[in-house]
Amino acid sequence: MFQTRLIRHCSGFSLIELVTTILIVGIIAVFVLPKLLPESSYSAYTLRNEFISELRQVQIKALNNSDRCYRISVVSDGYQLTTYRHNVSSAFTGCIDSQLIRTDLKQTFNGGAYIELASNSSTSFSMDFDNLGRTTLNCSGNCFVVIAGETLNIAMESEGYVHAL
Repeated sequence: MFQTRLIRHCSGFSLIELVTTILIVGIIAVFVLPKLLPESSYSAYTLRNEFISELRQVQIKALNNSDRCYRISVVSDGYQLTTYRHNVSSAFTGCIDSQLIRTDLKQTFNGGAYIELASNSSTSFSMDFDNLGRTTLNCSGNCFVVIAGETLNIAMESEGYVHAL
């Protein structure tokens, strides 16, 4: 009669080979790839989103506190929020001649990053917010440029809406 022979075919990988391969790929992904890829683009997106959040937060404070004036001062290595007492009966011309209430800690930029005005490339500027959330910067559209290895833009519309471009 017919004889059947059992032939073992070895195809595929063993569990040990798979685990070892996954570990090697994981180690490469964690330690080697970050050194090969530039980190600057991540820094630029982080700084842009942080500054947009700060502008929006100051606008909300200005909308909710009509007796206060809020100023964001930007310099080449960071930015700072200052709060002033504002006379509501007079027209808003900025925080000029207002009484200082509070100065927050300066938020510093890391890794040579900076923010500049799109109109004149100035890295030192101040902007005040009125009780309608508008700024004295008189800017509409692309207002700020964030530079941290990569260049990103921040827009501020005439009525105060701040967003990424």
